[in-house]
Amino acid sequence: MAAVDVQLGERSYTIKIGTGNLSALGQHAGQWCQLSHAVIITDEHVEKPHAQTAAESLVAGGAEVDMLVVEAGEQSKSIDSAAGLWDKLLEVGTDRKSVIVAVGGGVVGDLAGFVAATFARGLAFAQVPTTLLAQVDSSVGGKVGINLAGAKNMVGAFWQPAGVLVDTAVLATLPEREYRAGLAEVVKYGVILDADFFAFLEQHTAELARRDATVLERVITRCCRLKADVVEGDEREQTGLRAVLNYGHTFCHALETVTGYGQYLHGEAVAIGMLCASRLAEKLGRVDEEFTERQHALLSKLRLPVVFPTKLDHDALLYAMSHDKKVEHGQLRFVLPTRMGHVELVGNVEPADVRAALNG
Repeated sequence: MAAVDVQLGERSYTIKIGTGNLSALGQHAGQWCQLSHAVIITDEHVEKPHAQTAAESLVAGGAEVDMLVVEAGEQSKSIDSAAGLWDKLLEVGTDRKSVIVAVGGGVVGDLAGFVAATFARGLAFAQVPTTLLAQVDSSVGGKVGINLAGAKNMVGAFWQPAGVLVDTAVLATLPEREYRAGLAEVVKYGVILDADFFAFLEQHTAELARRDATVLERVITRCCRLKADVVEGDEREQTGLRAVLNYGHTFCHALETVTGYGQYLHGEAVAIGMLCASRLAEKLGRVDEEFTERQHALLSKLRLPVVFPTKLDHDALLYAMSHDKKVEHGQLRFVLPTRMGHVELVGNVEPADVRAALNG
Protein backbone atom coordinates (compact mmCIF):
# COMPACT_ATOMS: atom_id res chain seq x y z
CA MET A 1 0.00 0.00 0.00
CA ALA A 2 1.35 3.41 -0.98
CA ALA A 3 1.25 6.44 1.31
CA VAL A 4 1.35 10.15 0.56
CA ASP A 5 1.98 12.49 3.48
CA VAL A 6 0.44 15.96 3.41
CA GLN A 7 2.63 18.13 5.64
CA LEU A 8 0.59 20.94 7.18
CA GLY A 9 1.91 21.20 10.71
CA GLU A 10 -0.73 20.20 13.25
CA ARG A 11 -3.16 19.58 10.35
CA SER A 12 -0.89 17.04 8.64
CA TYR A 13 -2.36 13.73 7.50
CA THR A 14 -1.63 10.68 5.37
CA ILE A 15 -3.33 9.37 2.23
CA LYS A 16 -3.30 5.58 2.16
CA ILE A 17 -3.58 4.14 -1.37
CA GLY A 18 -4.04 0.44 -2.12
CA THR A 19 -6.27 -2.22 -3.62
CA GLY A 20 -8.77 -4.02 -1.40
CA ASN A 21 -7.96 -1.98 1.71
CA LEU A 22 -11.43 -0.57 2.50
CA SER A 23 -11.97 -3.31 5.07
CA ALA A 24 -9.01 -1.88 7.03
CA LEU A 25 -10.66 1.54 7.46
CA GLY A 26 -11.33 1.00 11.17
CA GLN A 27 -7.67 0.27 11.82
CA HIS A 28 -6.50 3.39 9.96
CA ALA A 29 -9.19 5.66 11.40
CA GLY A 30 -8.21 4.59 14.90
CA GLN A 31 -4.68 5.81 14.15
CA TRP A 32 -5.91 9.11 12.71
CA CYS A 33 -8.22 10.17 15.53
CA GLN A 34 -9.92 9.08 18.74
CA LEU A 35 -12.58 6.69 17.50
CA SER A 36 -15.66 6.24 19.69
CA HIS A 37 -18.55 7.49 17.54
CA ALA A 38 -18.42 7.70 13.75
CA VAL A 39 -21.10 9.13 11.48
CA ILE A 40 -20.79 7.92 7.89
CA ILE A 41 -22.21 10.29 5.28
CA THR A 42 -22.77 8.59 1.94
CA ASP A 43 -25.22 8.58 -0.95
CA GLU A 44 -27.80 6.08 -2.12
CA HIS A 45 -25.50 4.71 -4.85
CA VAL A 46 -22.58 4.02 -2.52
CA GLU A 47 -24.43 2.82 0.59
CA LYS A 48 -24.26 -0.77 -0.68
CA PRO A 49 -21.69 -2.20 -0.58
CA HIS A 50 -18.94 0.35 0.10
CA ALA A 51 -20.44 2.39 2.95
CA GLN A 52 -21.62 -0.81 4.63
CA THR A 53 -18.11 -2.28 4.38
CA ALA A 54 -16.74 0.93 5.89
CA ALA A 55 -19.28 0.77 8.72
CA GLU A 56 -18.43 -2.85 9.52
CA SER A 57 -14.74 -1.99 9.66
CA LEU A 58 -15.34 0.98 11.95
CA VAL A 59 -17.46 -1.15 14.29
CA ALA A 60 -14.68 -3.74 14.35
CA GLY A 61 -12.35 -0.88 15.28
CA GLY A 62 -14.45 -0.14 18.36
CA ALA A 63 -16.69 2.67 17.16
CA GLU A 64 -20.40 3.16 17.47
CA VAL A 65 -21.52 3.93 13.91
CA ASP A 66 -24.47 5.83 12.42
CA MET A 67 -25.02 6.18 8.68
CA LEU A 68 -26.70 9.12 6.96
CA VAL A 69 -27.63 8.72 3.29
CA VAL A 70 -28.20 11.62 0.89
CA GLU A 71 -29.51 11.70 -2.66
CA ALA A 72 -26.83 10.99 -5.25
CA GLY A 73 -25.83 13.87 -7.53
CA GLU A 74 -24.63 17.45 -7.56
CA GLN A 75 -28.01 18.70 -6.31
CA SER A 76 -27.09 17.39 -2.85
CA LYS A 77 -24.33 19.99 -2.52
CA SER A 78 -26.89 22.50 -1.25
CA ILE A 79 -27.74 24.43 1.88
CA ASP A 80 -30.91 22.33 2.24
CA SER A 81 -28.88 19.11 2.28
CA ALA A 82 -26.42 20.55 4.78
CA ALA A 83 -29.23 21.73 7.05
CA GLY A 84 -30.87 18.31 6.88
CA LEU A 85 -27.62 16.64 7.89
CA TRP A 86 -27.06 19.07 10.77
CA ASP A 87 -30.48 18.11 12.16
CA LYS A 88 -29.77 14.39 11.72
CA LEU A 89 -26.44 14.76 13.52
CA LEU A 90 -28.34 16.13 16.49
CA GLU A 91 -30.77 13.22 16.33
CA VAL A 92 -28.00 10.59 16.48
CA GLY A 93 -26.27 12.27 19.40
CA THR A 94 -23.23 13.68 17.61
CA ASP A 95 -20.87 15.58 19.88
CA ARG A 96 -17.47 17.20 19.51
CA LYS A 97 -15.67 13.86 19.85
CA SER A 98 -17.63 12.30 16.99
CA VAL A 99 -15.92 11.70 13.65
CA ILE A 100 -17.56 12.33 10.27
CA VAL A 101 -16.58 9.78 7.63
CA ALA A 102 -17.31 10.70 4.02
CA VAL A 103 -17.78 7.59 1.86
CA GLY A 104 -18.52 8.53 -1.72
CA GLY A 105 -17.52 10.74 -4.60
CA GLY A 106 -16.70 14.43 -4.71
CA VAL A 107 -20.21 15.58 -3.88
CA VAL A 108 -20.33 13.48 -0.72
CA GLY A 109 -16.81 14.50 0.29
CA ASP A 110 -17.47 18.22 -0.21
CA LEU A 111 -20.84 18.11 1.55
CA ALA A 112 -19.75 15.90 4.45
CA GLY A 113 -16.59 17.95 4.91
CA PHE A 114 -18.62 21.17 5.01
CA VAL A 115 -20.98 19.67 7.57
CA ALA A 116 -17.98 18.50 9.62
CA ALA A 117 -16.39 21.96 9.45
CA THR A 118 -19.55 23.72 10.65
CA PHE A 119 -21.28 21.39 13.11
CA ALA A 120 -20.28 22.08 16.73
CA ARG A 121 -17.66 24.50 15.35
CA GLY A 122 -15.76 21.70 13.70
CA LEU A 123 -15.58 17.91 13.89
CA ALA A 124 -12.81 15.56 12.82
CA PHE A 125 -13.53 13.86 9.52
CA ALA A 126 -12.04 11.26 7.24
CA GLN A 127 -12.31 10.87 3.50
CA VAL A 128 -13.02 7.52 1.81
CA PRO A 129 -13.34 8.54 -1.86
CA THR A 130 -15.08 6.00 -4.10
CA THR A 131 -14.79 7.73 -7.49
CA LEU A 132 -11.60 8.26 -9.45
CA LEU A 133 -12.17 12.01 -9.51
CA ALA A 134 -12.45 12.15 -5.73
CA GLN A 135 -9.47 9.83 -5.24
CA VAL A 136 -7.10 11.98 -7.30
CA ASP A 137 -8.44 15.42 -6.49
CA SER A 138 -11.36 16.48 -4.32
CA SER A 139 -10.61 14.28 -1.28
CA VAL A 140 -7.16 15.86 -0.88
CA GLY A 141 -6.46 19.39 0.28
CA GLY A 142 -9.28 20.27 2.64
CA LYS A 143 -11.56 22.25 0.34
CA VAL A 144 -15.14 21.58 1.41
CA GLY A 145 -18.35 23.33 0.47
CA ILE A 146 -21.70 23.56 -1.20
CA ASN A 147 -23.13 25.27 -4.28
CA LEU A 148 -25.38 28.26 -4.65
CA ALA A 149 -27.86 28.37 -7.52
CA GLY A 150 -25.72 30.98 -9.24
CA ALA A 151 -22.21 29.79 -8.42
CA LYS A 152 -20.49 26.48 -7.77
CA ASN A 153 -18.57 25.91 -4.50
CA MET A 154 -19.21 29.46 -3.36
CA VAL A 155 -20.00 28.59 0.28
CA GLY A 156 -17.42 26.52 2.10
CA ALA A 157 -14.31 26.25 4.19
CA PHE A 158 -10.78 24.91 4.33
CA TRP A 159 -11.10 21.88 6.62
CA GLN A 160 -8.41 19.25 6.37
CA PRO A 161 -9.32 15.59 6.89
CA ALA A 162 -7.71 13.51 9.61
CA GLY A 163 -6.84 10.99 6.91
CA VAL A 164 -7.76 9.69 3.47
CA LEU A 165 -8.19 6.03 2.50
CA VAL A 166 -8.13 5.22 -1.24
CA ASP A 167 -9.12 1.72 -2.38
CA THR A 168 -8.74 1.26 -6.14
CA ALA A 169 -10.90 -1.89 -5.97
CA VAL A 170 -14.04 0.17 -5.40
CA LEU A 171 -13.62 1.64 -8.88
CA ALA A 172 -14.78 -1.70 -10.31
CA THR A 173 -18.36 -0.75 -9.37
CA LEU A 174 -18.10 2.78 -10.79
CA PRO A 175 -20.22 3.37 -13.91
CA GLU A 176 -18.13 3.84 -17.05
CA ARG A 177 -19.16 7.47 -17.50
CA GLU A 178 -18.20 8.35 -13.91
CA TYR A 179 -14.86 6.59 -14.28
CA ARG A 180 -14.03 8.37 -17.53
CA ALA A 181 -14.95 11.71 -15.96
CA GLY A 182 -12.33 11.16 -13.27
CA LEU A 183 -9.64 10.73 -15.90
CA ALA A 184 -10.04 14.41 -16.85
CA GLU A 185 -8.62 15.49 -13.48
CA VAL A 186 -5.78 13.00 -13.97
CA VAL A 187 -4.91 14.61 -17.31
CA LYS A 188 -5.07 18.02 -15.65
CA TYR A 189 -2.20 17.16 -13.31
CA GLY A 190 0.04 16.33 -16.23
CA VAL A 191 -0.73 19.61 -18.00
CA ILE A 192 -0.22 21.81 -14.96
CA LEU A 193 2.62 20.16 -13.07
CA ASP A 194 4.31 17.17 -14.72
CA ALA A 195 5.09 16.82 -18.43
CA ASP A 196 6.55 13.34 -17.90
CA PHE A 197 3.33 12.23 -16.22
CA PHE A 198 1.32 13.54 -19.19
CA ALA A 199 3.50 11.45 -21.50
CA PHE A 200 2.96 8.41 -19.24
CA LEU A 201 -0.81 8.86 -19.62
CA GLU A 202 -0.46 9.07 -23.40
CA GLN A 203 1.40 5.76 -23.35
CA HIS A 204 -1.05 3.93 -21.05
CA THR A 205 -4.51 4.82 -22.32
CA ALA A 206 -5.35 1.13 -22.85
CA GLU A 207 -4.49 0.22 -19.25
CA LEU A 208 -6.47 3.19 -17.98
CA ALA A 209 -9.45 2.17 -20.08
CA ARG A 210 -9.54 -1.30 -18.55
CA ARG A 211 -8.92 0.03 -15.01
CA ASP A 212 -5.65 -1.82 -14.56
CA ALA A 213 -4.99 -1.87 -10.80
CA THR A 214 -1.22 -1.43 -11.06
CA VAL A 215 -1.45 1.57 -13.38
CA LEU A 216 -4.29 3.08 -11.35
CA GLU A 217 -2.38 2.85 -8.10
CA ARG A 218 0.62 4.56 -9.72
CA VAL A 219 -1.56 7.27 -11.32
CA ILE A 220 -3.55 7.99 -8.15
CA THR A 221 -0.41 8.11 -6.02
CA ARG A 222 1.27 10.56 -8.42
CA CYS A 223 -1.81 12.82 -8.58
CA CYS A 224 -2.10 12.87 -4.78
CA ARG A 225 1.60 13.70 -4.41
CA LEU A 226 1.36 16.53 -6.93
CA LYS A 227 -1.68 17.99 -5.21
CA ALA A 228 -0.14 17.57 -1.77
CA ASP A 229 2.92 19.53 -2.90
CA VAL A 230 0.72 22.41 -4.00
CA VAL A 231 -1.46 22.35 -0.88
CA GLU A 232 1.61 22.32 1.36
CA GLY A 233 2.80 25.50 -0.34
CA ASP A 234 -0.52 27.35 -0.34
CA GLU A 235 -3.07 25.67 1.91
CA ARG A 236 -5.62 28.47 1.86
CA GLU A 237 -5.06 29.97 -1.61
CA GLN A 238 -3.28 33.04 -0.28
CA THR A 239 -0.22 33.10 -2.56
CA GLY A 240 -1.83 32.09 -5.86
CA LEU A 241 0.11 28.80 -6.05
CA ARG A 242 -2.93 26.65 -5.31
CA ALA A 243 -4.90 28.36 -8.05
CA VAL A 244 -2.97 26.28 -10.63
CA LEU A 245 -5.15 23.33 -9.61
CA ASN A 246 -8.08 25.16 -11.19
CA TYR A 247 -6.81 24.83 -14.75
CA GLY A 248 -9.89 24.75 -16.98
CA HIS A 249 -12.19 25.22 -14.03
CA THR A 250 -13.30 28.79 -14.76
CA PHE A 251 -14.83 27.55 -18.02
CA CYS A 252 -15.88 24.30 -16.34
CA HIS A 253 -17.78 25.90 -13.47
CA ALA A 254 -19.51 28.35 -15.83
CA LEU A 255 -20.62 25.44 -18.01
CA GLU A 256 -21.93 23.53 -14.99
CA THR A 257 -23.72 26.59 -13.63
CA VAL A 258 -25.41 27.60 -16.88
CA THR A 259 -26.53 24.03 -17.61
CA GLY A 260 -27.97 23.63 -14.12
CA TYR A 261 -25.41 21.19 -12.66
CA GLY A 262 -27.14 18.29 -14.38
CA GLN A 263 -26.06 17.96 -17.99
CA TYR A 264 -22.35 17.35 -17.44
CA LEU A 265 -20.44 15.44 -14.81
CA HIS A 266 -17.75 17.59 -13.23
CA GLY A 267 -14.91 15.75 -14.94
CA GLU A 268 -16.62 16.05 -18.32
CA ALA A 269 -16.90 19.80 -17.82
CA VAL A 270 -13.23 19.88 -16.76
CA ALA A 271 -12.20 18.21 -20.02
CA ILE A 272 -14.09 20.79 -22.07
CA GLY A 273 -12.84 23.61 -19.83
CA MET A 274 -9.19 22.62 -20.20
CA LEU A 275 -9.44 22.81 -23.97
CA CYS A 276 -11.12 26.22 -23.72
CA ALA A 277 -8.32 27.43 -21.45
CA SER A 278 -5.71 26.05 -23.85
CA ARG A 279 -7.35 27.84 -26.80
CA LEU A 280 -7.39 31.04 -24.74
CA ALA A 281 -3.67 30.57 -24.07
CA GLU A 282 -3.19 30.13 -27.82
CA LYS A 283 -5.09 33.36 -28.47
CA LEU A 284 -2.78 35.17 -26.03
CA GLY A 285 0.34 33.72 -27.65
CA ARG A 286 1.32 31.59 -24.67
CA VAL A 287 1.17 28.17 -26.39
CA ASP A 288 0.86 26.90 -29.94
CA GLU A 289 -1.89 24.91 -31.63
CA GLU A 290 0.02 21.65 -31.20
CA PHE A 291 -0.12 22.06 -27.41
CA THR A 292 -3.92 22.17 -27.50
CA GLU A 293 -4.11 19.33 -30.00
CA ARG A 294 -2.07 17.07 -27.74
CA GLN A 295 -4.60 17.53 -24.95
CA HIS A 296 -7.47 17.08 -27.39
CA ALA A 297 -5.98 13.78 -28.62
CA LEU A 298 -5.49 12.35 -25.12
CA LEU A 299 -8.90 13.41 -23.86
CA SER A 300 -10.51 11.96 -26.99
CA LYS A 301 -8.71 8.63 -26.52
CA LEU A 302 -10.05 8.56 -22.99
CA ARG A 303 -13.53 9.13 -24.47
CA LEU A 304 -14.14 12.43 -22.74
CA PRO A 305 -16.16 15.27 -24.30
CA VAL A 306 -14.01 17.80 -26.13
CA VAL A 307 -16.53 20.16 -27.76
CA PHE A 308 -18.10 23.16 -26.04
CA PRO A 309 -21.88 23.23 -26.64
CA THR A 310 -22.62 25.86 -29.26
CA LYS A 311 -26.12 26.79 -28.16
CA LEU A 312 -25.25 28.22 -24.75
CA ASP A 313 -25.58 31.96 -24.19
CA HIS A 314 -22.08 33.44 -24.01
CA ASP A 315 -23.33 36.38 -21.94
CA ALA A 316 -24.69 33.95 -19.34
CA LEU A 317 -21.39 32.08 -19.32
CA LEU A 318 -19.38 35.29 -18.84
CA TYR A 319 -21.75 36.34 -16.05
CA ALA A 320 -21.16 33.00 -14.33
CA MET A 321 -17.41 33.46 -14.74
CA SER A 322 -17.68 36.86 -13.07
CA HIS A 323 -18.62 35.00 -9.87
CA ASP A 324 -15.59 32.71 -10.05
CA LYS A 325 -13.52 32.71 -6.86
CA LYS A 326 -10.41 33.77 -8.80
CA VAL A 327 -11.99 37.09 -9.78
CA GLU A 328 -10.22 40.05 -8.15
CA HIS A 329 -11.44 43.64 -8.26
CA GLY A 330 -14.02 42.64 -10.88
CA GLN A 331 -11.36 41.31 -13.29
CA LEU A 332 -11.49 37.81 -14.75
CA ARG A 333 -8.40 35.68 -14.11
CA PHE A 334 -7.58 32.36 -15.73
CA VAL A 335 -5.07 29.59 -15.11
CA LEU A 336 -3.25 29.31 -18.45
CA PRO A 337 -0.35 27.14 -19.67
CA THR A 338 3.00 28.27 -21.05
CA ARG A 339 4.35 24.76 -21.68
CA MET A 340 3.46 21.21 -20.74
CA GLY A 341 3.79 20.88 -16.98
CA HIS A 342 3.57 24.59 -16.21
CA VAL A 343 0.65 27.02 -15.85
CA GLU A 344 0.25 30.53 -14.45
CA LEU A 345 -2.56 32.71 -13.13
CA VAL A 346 -3.27 35.39 -15.75
CA GLY A 347 -5.36 38.52 -15.24
CA ASN A 348 -6.72 41.31 -17.43
CA VAL A 349 -8.11 38.90 -20.02
CA GLU A 350 -10.41 40.55 -22.53
CA PRO A 351 -13.98 39.15 -22.74
CA ALA A 352 -13.64 39.00 -26.54
CA ASP A 353 -10.76 36.54 -26.17
CA VAL A 354 -12.81 34.44 -23.77
CA ARG A 355 -15.68 34.33 -26.26
CA ALA A 356 -13.27 33.24 -28.97
CA ALA A 357 -12.03 30.39 -26.79
CA LEU A 358 -15.61 29.22 -26.31
CA ASN A 359 -16.14 28.97 -30.06
CA GLY A 360 -13.50 26.27 -30.48
